[in-house]
Amino acid sequence: FYYFIRLCLEKILLQCILQSRTLSGADAINALRPFYFAVHPDFFGQHPKEREVNENSLKRLNGYLENLQKPGFRSFKPTQLTFYVREREPNSSNVQESFSASGFRAVSFTLHTRDLLSTVLDILNSCSLSTDHIQSLNENSQAHKEAKSTVNRPIRWDKTYYSFTGFKDPEEELEQAQRVETTLISWLDDNEASAVKKLKKSLPLRKELERLKFELCHQLQLSDIRWQRSWGIAHRCSQLHSLGRLVQQRPEVLENVKGHTVVFTDRSGMSAAGHIMLGTMDVHHHWTKIFERLPNYYKLQKRLLFLEDRISQLLGGIQVIYIEELQPLLTLEEYYETLDSFYNKLRDSRLPFHPRSLRGLQMILESDRYAPSLHEFGHFMIPTVCDPATLQWFIFAKAQEARENLKRKEEMMITEKELINTSTEKFSLDRLYKEPSVSSAQMIDCCKRLLEESLPYLQGMHLCISHFYSVLQDGDLCIPWNWK
Repeated sequence: FYYFIRLCLEKILLQCILQSRTLSGADAINALRPFYFAVHPDFFGQHPKEREVNENSLKRLNGYLENLQKPGFRSFKPTQLTFYVREREPNSSNVQESFSASGFRAVSFTLHTRDLLSTVLDILNSCSLSTDHIQSLNENSQAHKEAKSTVNRPIRWDKTYYSFTGFKDPEEELEQAQRVETTLISWLDDNEASAVKKLKKSLPLRKELERLKFELCHQLQLSDIRWQRSWGIAHRCSQLHSLGRLVQQRPEVLENVKGHTVVFTDRSGMSAAGHIMLGTMDVHHHWTKIFERLPNYYKLQKRLLFLEDRISQLLGGIQVIYIEELQPLLTLEEYYETLDSFYNKLRDSRLPFHPRSLRGLQMILESDRYAPSLHEFGHFMIPTVCDPATLQWFIFAKAQEARENLKRKEEMMITEKELINTSTEKFSLDRLYKEPSVSSAQMIDCCKRLLEESLPYLQGMHLCISHFYSVLQDGDLCIPWNWK
């Protein structure tokens, strides 16, 4: 009991110490190291959807932290952020946050503080990360900051002072700002001018990008040219110029690319979907090697298709598929190893599936999940580590629901496409699209509610449906699918 009392007093004392001190920008970075380690996009290389959410949220968080350090900065608006936080132990008992089966959880929180210390504490507490390390920051440096802040700290008047003088109570204003939720109309009012300016500046580069892409696709007879991540227009043009130079210098190495898709991404090789990956950090020498190895990749691709067919036979005719938008960007070699390992496990277990009993159903293999699940589009998401008996029970239990979802999939895709076209036409948008992490159901709900509004701000704009508000560097407007 006494130990418990002492522990509580120590906690209270620590909070009092923390609340009475300030942080420098360097201190804040040091204090947030556990947070950066838990959410940094580099650790989400196999999770493109979550990586993109964390990248965009970090940009907005860094902007918020920079504003806090600007002298005299007063205009603060509550900022809602969503991060995927890596978990050391996926089986956490915290039911307040949504956990995925991939070893990370989604955390959303709103920042509305006006100093670095409170902001850092809010971030760490929201992500269930320890704040104990903050007390070990440099005490000598802190003593100087405390002395300085003692002189400059604002005077806190009694409430009667504001009633008598008629001046506005800053604490009351902050509370009101926190209660006011960001709305689509208010956000567009504040950000339309900035987006229009950036969009106009990007228009010449956008035309240049279209020209370069068309010429390279025609010259190399490519099916398409894509980008894995949302790089800016200037960055994409630079990548196409680089590919164009390689075509001029070594045209013979590009003889085997006909009919294929080139994807600019973080590493070079061939993807599980059969696309040619060109790493944006690699030089022409690495790209040349990839093009020279294409015949060998095509042979491995045939062996991969054979493995998928063998797995299908062992699982009652269920089709093994790879969905580029929903799965990690795997190389052909990585995906082949995944299939081979899963096939060997199935072959040894000899599951009693009746031949062709699951024909018409689909499944994807994922090496980073712990439990099987059923997607809204009807395909099974099966972890490679799944116990065969558990796999058999789950597929049998969900087979009928999977067939119903597959039937709804086509209807949902048609509805989504129609709503995108209708919304684009109504608001005279130049483009309307969504991030991969936004589901079709969320996109449909968003478009239906948009069509009920009158939004002249959107004319000629590029609108991206996302999980947060943001203006991208080339003028694209990002709004959350569940906007208010």
